[in-house]
Amino acid sequence: MKYRTGVAAIAGVLMMAACQANGAAPAAESASLPPTAQAEIGEMREGSGILNGYLGAQRLPDSAALLPPPPVEGSAAAMADLEAYQTTRALKDTPRWTQAQADNELKFPQAIHSYSCALGVGITEEGAPHLYTLMRRTLTDAGFSTYRAKQMYQRTRPFALLEEESCVPHEEEMLRGDGSYPSGHAALGWAWGLVLAELAPEKADALLQRGYEFAQSRMVCGVHWQSDVEAGRVMGAATVARLHSDPVFLAQAKLAQAEIEAARTAGAVPEGCGAPEN
Repeated sequence: MKYRTGVAAIAGVLMMAACQANGAAPAAESASLPPTAQAEIGEMREGSGILNGYLGAQRLPDSAALLPPPPVEGSAAAMADLEAYQTTRALKDTPRWTQAQADNELKFPQAIHSYSCALGVGITEEGAPHLYTLMRRTLTDAGFSTYRAKQMYQRTRPFALLEEESCVPHEEEMLRGDGSYPSGHAALGWAWGLVLAELAPEKADALLQRGYEFAQSRMVCGVHWQSDVEAGRVMGAATVARLHSDPVFLAQAKLAQAEIEAARTAGAVPEGCGAPEN
């Protein structure tokens, strides 16, 4: 999908974004924007490393309305969740377990390294500031889209219910107080895959596979059930659908797409990715 927006329109919506997100310009200025539009899309919340999303709380999709309740204990669906979870226990201390631990990390730039590899372009603040900001802001929108249902159902996470170790023992105390259904990581990981697949359709398969596996890492990790992960993907897709009607997102997506194309033209490749993706 090509994001078509004129330079003047982009300038206007990015100036509006600066007001929305209380920010200043990305480190690398875009040559396609006039100086008055070189404003940062979001301001880091002090100490958190999280940017304001594009949608804001009032425009997020409502997970409590969109999703059915999680499986009832003792039901066939709950038994299927348990069986699926148990198949992942053999993965402990394997490379897949290590990947699940890496996929738990949401701090930037570590959070998006594997997506850079799938994209074949480095997603960095210096080299692709609009793409980098797009990833950070969509993380917020997709992740927080899950919280109404999380708070409504307060489902117990697998490691807590079964008294087993997760792949992130240092986070278990916090996770015990955070509802399992739906998965916020799955929502944002799938949203990232969808957005990047639109920006770089020639890499869509690799990017969507990365988004799918990022979500599956939550069950491998022992912190979510399969139905949590599947519901998270629904919310990720619902968030991306909402973003398609947001002029600021669309404007920044166009600039991010141009950064990807420029990096490809220059022959730039991300570091630390091993063999390039097909």
